[in-house]
Amino acid sequence: MNYILFDGPYRNNLLPFTYTRPVADIRVGILTIRQKWESYLEYTSTTVTEDYLSDKFPMVEMEENIMINASFLPNLELVTLIKNLKHNQALFRGEDVIAFFAKEGEEVNDFLSFDAIEFESNVLTIEHTWDIFSKNGDAIKDDFLLITKDRKSEPIPATINTINPEHIFIEKGATLNFATLNASFGPIYIGRDAEIMEGSVVRGPLALCNNATLKLGTKIYGPTTVGPHSKVGGEVNNSVLFGYSNKGHDGFLGNSVLGEWCNLGADTNNSNLKNNYAEVRLWDYQTGGFAKTGLQFCGLMMGDHSKCGINTMFNTGTVVGVSANIFGSGFPRNFVPSFSWGGSKGFVTYKTNKAFEVAEVVMARRKEEFTDKDKAILEHVFEETKQYRRE
Repeated sequence: MNYILFDGPYRNNLLPFTYTRPVADIRVGILTIRQKWESYLEYTSTTVTEDYLSDKFPMVEMEENIMINASFLPNLELVTLIKNLKHNQALFRGEDVIAFFAKEGEEVNDFLSFDAIEFESNVLTIEHTWDIFSKNGDAIKDDFLLITKDRKSEPIPATINTINPEHIFIEKGATLNFATLNASFGPIYIGRDAEIMEGSVVRGPLALCNNATLKLGTKIYGPTTVGPHSKVGGEVNNSVLFGYSNKGHDGFLGNSVLGEWCNLGADTNNSNLKNNYAEVRLWDYQTGGFAKTGLQFCGLMMGDHSKCGINTMFNTGTVVGVSANIFGSGFPRNFVPSFSWGGSKGFVTYKTNKAFEVAEVVMARRKEEFTDKDKAILEHVFEETKQYRRE
C-alpha cells in the first residue's frame, strides 16, 4: 500500500509555518508529523501540498493509495483502521476526513460517495499554530513511548541530578554533565549527539533532538522541543523550535514556536501574557485580521529564516512571517509580514537577493545547501505576501 499525506483544510491556519513546508513536516513532540506516521505505518510517505512546494516535496502515486490528512497525529487505533481501509472507503471524524482509499488516476471531489467510517476515539490534531506548543506535551509523551519501546537508554552520567530517571532516555553520542533533569512532570528525551552543558536545569517534558544543544545554565520548563541542530540558552517555557534555529543567549521564550533557520539575538524576550490577563489574539492569514485563540498564554510565532537583533522585545501574541529581519529598541507590531526589515519605527521590504545571501551563509555553516528549490519557494512566498508589506 502507498501512503500519501495531504495538507487538508487547516493548512492556511498554520501559516507562516506552512509557507515553506507541508503540514506533514511540522515538528510537534519529538518527531515531525511525517516521521510519526512513517514510524507507525512502517512505510515511507509522500505529499500532496501546494504546487509551489511540490518540487521539494513531491507526491508519488501508485496503483493503490491511502491518503491521510496530515493534521491528524497517529495512534495505534487510528493506524489500524487506516491500514484496513478498502477501496472507496473513507475514515471521518465529524465533518473532517482523516483518510481515504483511492486508486491511481481517480479524482476525488466528493467524499459523500465513499463508504464512511466514523472515528470516535481521542486523537491529537494540529489545526492552529498554537496547537503546536499547547499540545506538545501530549505529543512528546506519545513519541517517547514510540521511540523508546523495547530499547535501553545510554547510562545517565554520575554528575547528573535526576528525578524520575526511569523517564529519561539518552541516545548514543549525547553529552551531559553537572545538570539537573526532573522527569516527574513528563519524559525527557536526549537525542543522538545532543549536548546539555553544565548548570542547566530541565523540568520535562523535553525533547532535545539530534545534535541540539542546551548552553551553560539553561532553564527549561516543559513541554518544550528543541529541534535538530538547534541551540538554546536562557529561559524557555512550553515552546517548540523546529530545527536549525538558535536562541543561544539569555532572555525568555515562552508559549512560542520558531520555524527553521531562525535566530534570536542576545537578551531577546517575548511576552506570553497580556497585562490585563485577557485572551490573546493572533494574526489570522485567512481573514487578514487578529483572531481569538482562546488562550491566556501565547507568545511568538516566527516563520523560517527570520532573525532578530539583540535586546529585541516581542509583545504577547506576535506573528513574524518568513525571512523577516527585526532590530532596534521598542516593541515591533504584533504582525510582521514576511520579508520585512526594521522594527518598532517601521519596516521596509527585505529584498530577496539580500535574504538569499544570508540564507546561503547560515545554511553553509551547518553544512546544508541553500538549493534552487529553496530559492523558488521563498521567491513564491515573497510574491504571495506582498499584500501585507508597504513596498
